[in-house]
Amino acid sequence: MRYTKWNFIMSVLGIFIYIFDLIVDTWVSVKFFHEGQYVFGVLTVTFTVFGTFVVQCFSYSWFKADLKKAGQEDHHCFLLLHCLQGGVFTRYWFVLKKGHHVAFKYSSKTNNFMEEQIDLHKEVIDRMTDLSMLRLFETYLEGCPQLVLQLYSLLGQGQGNFSPYAAIMVSCCALSWSTVDYQIALRKSLPDKNPLNGLSPKFMYLFYKLFTLLSWILSVVLILFLNVKIALFLLLFLWLLGIMWAFKKQTQFCASLGMEFLYRIVVGFILVFTFFNIKGQNTKCPMSCYYIVKVLATLCILIAFWVCLPSVFISDYFIIITVIIAFTFLLGIIFLIVYYGIFHPNGSEEKKPDEIDGKPVQRDCRMRYFLML
Repeated sequence: MRYTKWNFIMSVLGIFIYIFDLIVDTWVSVKFFHEGQYVFGVLTVTFTVFGTFVVQCFSYSWFKADLKKAGQEDHHCFLLLHCLQGGVFTRYWFVLKKGHHVAFKYSSKTNNFMEEQIDLHKEVIDRMTDLSMLRLFETYLEGCPQLVLQLYSLLGQGQGNFSPYAAIMVSCCALSWSTVDYQIALRKSLPDKNPLNGLSPKFMYLFYKLFTLLSWILSVVLILFLNVKIALFLLLFLWLLGIMWAFKKQTQFCASLGMEFLYRIVVGFILVFTFFNIKGQNTKCPMSCYYIVKVLATLCILIAFWVCLPSVFISDYFIIITVIIAFTFLLGIIFLIVYYGIFHPNGSEEKKPDEIDGKPVQRDCRMRYFLML
């Protein structure tokens, strides 16, 4: 398990993507206000603030736990940085600073410092995994609602310029890629897990997430056109089911009860849009049930929309949207089956750490309780 020069380059790219994401969020909000869509503008800002708040809370909680584990109790400086929304930037600074040192100065193997090198590489990889988890939270908490609003605005007004379509495609790719990036980082941080090697598994998982997400978000947009109250009730009901599932599985992600409760709320929100293995256990049956429910919900939405077609839509326009929803969902399920049937790292037995692999896996490490895929 090594933090390579390529990993360092991807970390540098990650902070630029994070800044670009902040710029896009600001641009979308300003665009809604400029066009007089004040409700959409306020909702976009609300989702952005909520996502950022959750990320800062988890980031500070992890900093505090790490400092306590290292015997340092002075964490007021980190608290101030997180209050100023600088938690993620602080984490990127630590990763880039220590990652550069590890990747470019400790790249050669020597017998005298092998164990120290392993520890340094492990530390940087763990910090990188923390960042991937935080970016995953932020992407789903901000990106999914914003994508729904953008599609609702686009389909309702039928804008002809290219910028709304580009923003939507960037949002879709960001959602799916953040999931793949998290999958790669998490498996790299756990030595007893098989890594996600090769382009084929990554692309299979990317397309599975991309197509299933796009299909479901389009379905949500349609029901918003049909009846906003029904759409909100459906989303809140699914959110509640996700929270109840997290409580039923008795997740143990956080040390404090308050943060664990917040974590289960976040997990429930993510489960509204896509499936995750929240306990690291066999989820063949829950995943099957999850996507069966998604199929039934999507069919009900399409049937209801055909029966009560709003005046804002023409029939030919809706036929195209129906085909896109059905086709993308089918493609997503096909990629899911191919990924889990052929390319999933668990297709072969997970690695068992021994003397060659270095130190045994720490069963109390934070990554052990991260969302599994």
